[in-house]
Amino acid sequence: MAADSYAPDAQPYWRTPLDRRGTSATKWEKYADDVLPFWVADMDLPTPEPILAAIRERLEHPLLGYTNVPESLTHAFIDWAQREFDWAINPAWLVWVPGVVAGLNVAARAVTRAGDPVYLMPPVYYPFLAVPEQADGTRVDIPLTGARWEMDLERLREVRQQHGTGAPAALLLCNPQNPTGRCYARNELEALAQVCIREDLVLISDEIHCDLRLEPAAVHTPVASLDAEIAQRTITLMAPTKTWNMPGLGCAVAVIPNPRLRSAFRSARIGMVGTPSVLGYAAAEAAYRQGESWVNALRNHLRDHRDRLAKVTGPRMRRAEATYLGWIDVPELPAEQADAHFRRHGLGLSMGADFGGPGYVRFNFGCSTQLLEQGLARLRPALEALPASGANASR
Repeated sequence: MAADSYAPDAQPYWRTPLDRRGTSATKWEKYADDVLPFWVADMDLPTPEPILAAIRERLEHPLLGYTNVPESLTHAFIDWAQREFDWAINPAWLVWVPGVVAGLNVAARAVTRAGDPVYLMPPVYYPFLAVPEQADGTRVDIPLTGARWEMDLERLREVRQQHGTGAPAALLLCNPQNPTGRCYARNELEALAQVCIREDLVLISDEIHCDLRLEPAAVHTPVASLDAEIAQRTITLMAPTKTWNMPGLGCAVAVIPNPRLRSAFRSARIGMVGTPSVLGYAAAEAAYRQGESWVNALRNHLRDHRDRLAKVTGPRMRRAEATYLGWIDVPELPAEQADAHFRRHGLGLSMGADFGGPGYVRFNFGCSTQLLEQGLARLRPALEALPASGANASR
């Protein structure tokens, strides 16, 4: 498929809404018809045609049985990682799972013992917050700091030393960061890697938004690609499902260079987490082999939407460097009132308190331009109804 076939003029649904009501869409069925949903992280854009074609082709065979990981998918993923991140991956490092959230929980179980600390950096994708308890560990928050949502590595080091380093502990990272939209620079990740090495931390890194970089100069660096030493203590989780908008086709991969960690991960999943579906495998391979033109066009589309959103939010939102998520500062609203306030204005947003960030809301701008403009027309009065003196995106 030619690269220009994904230009906006060739994609009417990038401009006008694609009706999802009546399809059991989680995003749209949460609210009444008078509320526009901009909450859960899937996009109101059609899945790319090469992926749909691969599913149709697989359905030509009438049997959908248990399926091993296709060798062709392994090669497609490795080629993509080499091309996109200059990351040389050994096929033996890969363990395929049905989703990143499942992988987070399996990884934490593989790394920790009962009561061990599990370090988080809120605000963060809300399933992270439940991982420590589900792994029978102890949640320890090291909040992000400052206007740029930076990792507080000094605080992490101090707290880790207070807990003692008699055994490895797990640190969960989200990069690019959900919900703040940070795309961490290489030097930030190198500093994080040094802390992990010195303080005996196993890094569990969710990198599902790695392709959705909005700044032309932004580069995603998988932490495990920095050097062999940090690679040996990192479990990286990736998936094509966000980038190519197919979250209903669960398929993700854990990249685990350390054979001991990989064995522990495989053992921890037994009886709890299965494998992706046959259609998930087919879709993932098509994404990694044929999805480049989609991503290039999507980045331009999302960058435009981010900038449109920023004109409405002003200083309440720091422009996302990656993802399709706007993190909007609304400190005037008590957490228990925020949802009702935006619903009254016809908007369904994600509440910051669910991410460990009360006083914020998350706005998903991954949609058609017409739908976005309808949402912005409602967001503007919703924000104007708040006392202007409370806006402070850099608090």
